Amino acid sequence: MPPLPILALAVASFGIGTTEFVIMGLLPEVARSFDVTIPQAGYLVSGYAMGVVVGAPIVAIATARLPRKSALLALIGVFLAGNLGCALAPSYGLLMAARIVTAFAHGAFFGIGAVVARDLVPREKRTQAVSLMFAGLTLANVLGVPLGTALGQAAGWRSTFWAVVAIGLAAGAAIQLCVPAGLPGTRGRLVSEFRALGRWPVLRPMLISTLSSVSFFTVFTYIAPFLTGITGFSPRGVTGVLFAAGMGLTIGNLAGGHFADRGAMATIVGSFLGIVAALLVLMAVAHHPAATVAAVVVWSGLVFALVSPLQIWVVEAASDAPNLASTLNQGAFNLGNATGAWIGGTALTLGAGYDQLPLIAAAVSLVGLGLVLTAVSRSGRGKLSAAAPGA
Repeated sequence: MPPLPILALAVASFGIGTTEFVIMGLLPEVARSFDVTIPQAGYLVSGYAMGVVVGAPIVAIATARLPRKSALLALIGVFLAGNLGCALAPSYGLLMAARIVTAFAHGAFFGIGAVVARDLVPREKRTQAVSLMFAGLTLANVLGVPLGTALGQAAGWRSTFWAVVAIGLAAGAAIQLCVPAGLPGTRGRLVSEFRALGRWPVLRPMLISTLSSVSFFTVFTYIAPFLTGITGFSPRGVTGVLFAAGMGLTIGNLAGGHFADRGAMATIVGSFLGIVAALLVLMAVAHHPAATVAAVVVWSGLVFALVSPLQIWVVEAASDAPNLASTLNQGAFNLGNATGAWIGGTALTLGAGYDQLPLIAAAVSLVGLGLVLTAVSRSGRGKLSAAAPGA
């Protein structure tokens, strides 16, 4: 049984993950509500991602001196305010503003929450603890998004955000009751802490985090037209494939945490190799439905097996500024989300087919793998500590 504080963090991450991704399933309803096109409504997805990127350093500075429990509760307050704004927004512009406010809580919550989860367990279970916290995010894709979409379609899209507000209240209560007080904030000077984040051993895993996300979203952003136009699935069939992919990424996230505590670098290298192989297989079997589903499930699982070990790598490498590093790494992941969607869209505009996107994504993953191998070759060891400052 995971410690109660980590379960409390997982409840919050479930709520944050649901509000981030559920908008994708509600775009037609939102578009009709505000008399905008679906592509215009789609900017609500990009706006959220860029809100995380921009908000991560700002909120990191604002919460740096707060005790970690106080910071988490303050971020839940921002999350609640943002989702209340979404539920009540009278115009498209105010809905976008509310989404951006919500996004500001995202990076710092996952960043600080990862440090808290790490510090609540013995060293040999740290990555597993972080993966359990992130399990809320992956379960949001399996349960929160389809249920939130169904609720929004049946009772209006605003009802989904009211439900997310209820999840946020439950998460805040759980954090208040279960997360211990006395966990310190950042102790040093912010200038020196940001200087510490400028070291290559810290920037390298952040860049790898970005590349892993770029690779994933180059394909996943366009997975629906890939599945319908290339593989031949119906829209209902796409929903089933996405559910299977959600199960894959949930299992992959937990497996990544488990194996990384036994060999972090081996887990990261193995995951990248598996991602490249899975993407090449996906491209090769794109016209065969059963094989495509299997490739998508394996690929999504391997991508999320990277999340917790990369997060811990950044925190360990920036041991003198863990909160800031962990928070900024969430911004790095979301920068990858937006960049991957742009790369995929640009490739399609230039004439590439949907079935060629996996090849582009595989090339990006190979760059990420190369950066990992430079850390391994420099340290000569396969442990995460080898990537700490000075590696």
